[in-house]
Amino acid sequence: MNTIENLPGRILGSSGIAVSAIGLGCMSLSGVYGASSDDDGIALIRHALDRGVTFLDTSDAYGAGHNETIVGKAIKGRRGEVVLATKFGNLGGRGGKFADGRPEFVVASCEASLRRLGVEVIDLYYQHRIDPSVPIEDTVGAMARLMQQGKVRALALSEASPKTIRRAHAVHPIAAVQNEFSLLYRSEAEETLRTTRELKIALVAYSPLGRGLLTGVVEDPNKMAESDARRRHPRFAAENIAANLALVERIKAIAARKHCTRGQLVLAWLLAQGDDIVPIPGTKRTARLDENIGALSVRLSATDLAEIEQAVPAGAVAGLRYPEAQMKSVYV
Repeated sequence: MNTIENLPGRILGSSGIAVSAIGLGCMSLSGVYGASSDDDGIALIRHALDRGVTFLDTSDAYGAGHNETIVGKAIKGRRGEVVLATKFGNLGGRGGKFADGRPEFVVASCEASLRRLGVEVIDLYYQHRIDPSVPIEDTVGAMARLMQQGKVRALALSEASPKTIRRAHAVHPIAAVQNEFSLLYRSEAEETLRTTRELKIALVAYSPLGRGLLTGVVEDPNKMAESDARRRHPRFAAENIAANLALVERIKAIAARKHCTRGQLVLAWLLAQGDDIVPIPGTKRTARLDENIGALSVRLSATDLAEIEQAVPAGAVAGLRYPEAQMKSVYV
């Protein structure tokens, strides 16, 4: 393999931290989308680093800390090549709560993440889900103190509404906001962009491939592993999947004309929305990772972009992006 030493880069807001224009979301390496192997996950991350991907995204919520451990093993001896992002505060409904933003929880979570990752500092530290019972000013204040202590380099929020972003940014500069953003899901992300651009904050786009839906490889959700979380996602439900696959089919011809895959086309579309956007597609396969990197070579004209957006209009996707109970914990 020919190692790509330098992929195009982007800057995380006003932090000055440079990352590869496409990062790697590591969640799927902890069994979220079916069985996964620790050894394969470590090999995948190291392959990503070899290919020039410098931005790794994990969370203490993925596999209850397992994901951070895997990432830590993978980057051992290569820490200087990585911009490391992790998150705290996503309880996933445990004890009837989806988030914890208490200052003492922030501190304890950071210490635990540092141990699992085997590092002395986290480059980008996210509040994974916003806790409406704790003022965002208190949570971000605790995060800022971690920066003062040299344990965190920059602060970030995930699934935060524009109002919350503004309140947080008034306490301490926020470098990045991570929200779901893809051709299938645009409305709240585009609303968020208006705020992040005003405040000079980067937008990190998770699920940029619609959890695989936009790649065209998902034809029958019933063939997914029983442990695959997408079986519980409304967009893959029996009453929605046919309509959503029909949307994806519309971009097949455009991709063929651009000599790329559908996945590469929609990643290129997302990258073209602005150099303040950093997609973090996840995968368990090195071939898919290489394919995603290939999106950086796809050039789209204004006409191409308009054609893609006309093929899959904003709001056309069928089904909520999370099960209904979880929707209460996003865009808070």
